[in-house]
Amino acid sequence: MCSADVRAQYEAYPYPERKPTDERKRLVTGSPSLPVEMDHWLWGGARDWSQPLRVLVAGGGTGDALIQLAQLLTDAGRPYDITYLDLSQASRQIAEKRAKVRKLDGITFVTGSLLDAASYGPFDYIDCCGVLHHLPDPQAGFDALAAALAPNGGMGIMVYAPHGRSGVYALQNAFGRLFEGLEPRQRLKRAKAVYKALPDAHPFKRNVRVVDHEQGDAGFYDLLLHSQDRPFSITELSNALERAGLELAGTPEPMLYDPTPLVGDCGAMPMLERMQLAEDLRGTFKTHVVYARHAGGGLAPPMGAPDAVPHLRGVDAEMLAAHVAKMGNIAIDTAGSAFSFDVTPDAATVLRRVDGRACLAEIGAGVEAFDDVWAQVEAALCGAGMMHYSRILL
Repeated sequence: MCSADVRAQYEAYPYPERKPTDERKRLVTGSPSLPVEMDHWLWGGARDWSQPLRVLVAGGGTGDALIQLAQLLTDAGRPYDITYLDLSQASRQIAEKRAKVRKLDGITFVTGSLLDAASYGPFDYIDCCGVLHHLPDPQAGFDALAAALAPNGGMGIMVYAPHGRSGVYALQNAFGRLFEGLEPRQRLKRAKAVYKALPDAHPFKRNVRVVDHEQGDAGFYDLLLHSQDRPFSITELSNALERAGLELAGTPEPMLYDPTPLVGDCGAMPMLERMQLAEDLRGTFKTHVVYARHAGGGLAPPMGAPDAVPHLRGVDAEMLAAHVAKMGNIAIDTAGSAFSFDVTPDAATVLRRVDGRACLAEIGAGVEAFDDVWAQVEAALCGAGMMHYSRILL
């Protein structure tokens, strides 16, 4: 599945670099694999969370996705059974220690290849972040995960994207030639010395969006010394999913894949072409984070449905409502882009009622033209990944 160099890298420099004792003071969170976000994109915001969620974290590394999922499901009082799978013993040890610090149960740790995922399944949900682009045959990885997915299951996937990683692959190629045959610690020491001598005009040094090399030895090595790394455009990612019998179900920030703010009306352009156009025009995507499911088997998010239950992410309802009441808009800055959505004053009223338990019928009670008001809120917040639908707390 992986070369000796890749295996040696992750034994020497488990990635991402984590200290288990830090679990006492913070929880690392992010997309994919936030339960509410998963429900929104994969199960129409209506999963029955009283039923245990069987999860595979494929290529779990030092445990970010594992810990996030287990802790958030524990906090919500929802049952789960998580299998962690990774080739690196060193990475697994860190993930196990992090889970122990948090006293998380319901986790099985396995050292092995994700190509064998189906032998541990089937799974309701599979997380695979930062792994498929490191396989010698990425399609074999997509196929193996699809084979491990339950009929109504879904995946959260992250792969690298080309444009936002400008300069990375030139340095990977150069360092690969310079330091071939050296053990990881020698490679790192010599690469850091060469890096300091690079001209400031080098495309990588001018790329302000890539910072992993500044976040410890593991980050530098994974970014610039990786021996097996290929990026995917959104079209290439969609095609790989299709060949595995899967389809895109959604992205955490769909408005970033909409070229309309940049070029105006795109007419009847197919969705994937629109997404590729946005990627090419923005030029800032370092990664693609997507949700996927078996082709033809998904449920759309329940936009505007009376029984749908919205949750806000990363924003306080009262503070957002106060801003809306004062400014008459919802302003969002994300991934180097700024968006502003005009909303009516009643938007402040309904936002104050969003608590993860009230459904839209309750939120809209007594609000004139609620459907129109809520459509404005949805366009801004769902498009930015700041609101999702789920009944996980009910």
